[in-house]
Amino acid sequence: MLLDNFASGRRERIDEFADRVRVVEGDLRSYERVHAAMTGVEVVFHQGALPSVPRSIQDPLTTNAVNVDGTLNVLLAARDEDVRRVVFASSSSIYGDGDGQPRVETQAPAPLAPYAVSKLAAESYCGAFWKVYSLETVCLRYFNVFGPRQDPTSQYAAVVPRFVKKLLEGEPPVVYGDGEQKRDFTFVGDVVEANLLAAETDGIAGESFNVATGRSRTVNELARLLASVLDRDIEPLHVEPRTGDVRDSAADIAKAEKSLGYRPRAVFEDALRITAEFFENRP
Repeated sequence: MLLDNFASGRRERIDEFADRVRVVEGDLRSYERVHAAMTGVEVVFHQGALPSVPRSIQDPLTTNAVNVDGTLNVLLAARDEDVRRVVFASSSSIYGDGDGQPRVETQAPAPLAPYAVSKLAAESYCGAFWKVYSLETVCLRYFNVFGPRQDPTSQYAAVVPRFVKKLLEGEPPVVYGDGEQKRDFTFVGDVVEANLLAAETDGIAGESFNVATGRSRTVNELARLLASVLDRDIEPLHVEPRTGDVRDSAADIAKAEKSLGYRPRAVFEDALRITAEFFENRP
C-alpha cells in the first residue's frame, strides 16, 4: 500500500503522535477555548482555518476572524502555556500571481484574495511571536493538498474530491477556465511527513517552507487521470475562470529538502487511485 510505503521508517513516530492527540471541540475565535486546549501541550499543529478562495471573496470578514484572529489566539495561548513550538499550516496562495516560477520562499508575496491575505497575516504573526516572545514557530506553505476524507460535497470543495464526486455520479467535472493552469498536487501523506519533521527539526524557528512535490500538472491532466482511474469516459465541462484564482502554481522544495530532510514519497497516480477508491467505496 502507498500509505505504508510513504511512512516506512516513520510509522512509529506517526503512531506516537496519534496516540497523544486529544480532540477538543471549540471555536478558534474564542481565546478561552483555545487556551483550555493548550494545557500540558508541547507542540501545536495549527491546521484550523476557513479554507477556500471563493468563500473568502464572499465573506472576507469571517475568513479574517477565523484565520487571523484565530491564529493570534493560538499563538497567545501557546505563549501563555509555554508550548515549545507551533507548526502553522500556511498556503501557497500567498504567492499570488507574482513573477517567478517555481515559487521560492524568498519571493515577495502577492496575495490575490482575502484567504491568501489572511494566511500571509497569520504567517507574519508567527514570525513576530518568535522574535518578540521566543515562541518557536514554523510555517508550512501547502500546495494543493489532496487525499482520502476530504469533503467533496461543499461548494468550496477542493478540486480532487470535487472531480471524483462528479465522475462517480456520471457527470462531467467542472473546470474553471481552459484547464491549462498548473498546480502542484500534494498527497496528504507527504504533508503529514512535513509536519512531523517541522515539529522535530532543530534550528528552524521563524522559518517558512514550501510543502509540495516540486512538479506541477495541469487541471486538464488531473481530470484525464481521474477519469482513467475511475474508468469513466467523461470529458470535463469548461466554464468561466473564477475571480481570485492563481493562474499557475509551481513549488521549489529545495529549502524543505535541505533544512527539514523532507522528501515527497507519494507516486501521484497511486495517490490519486487511493483517493478515488476511498470515495468510491465509502457509504
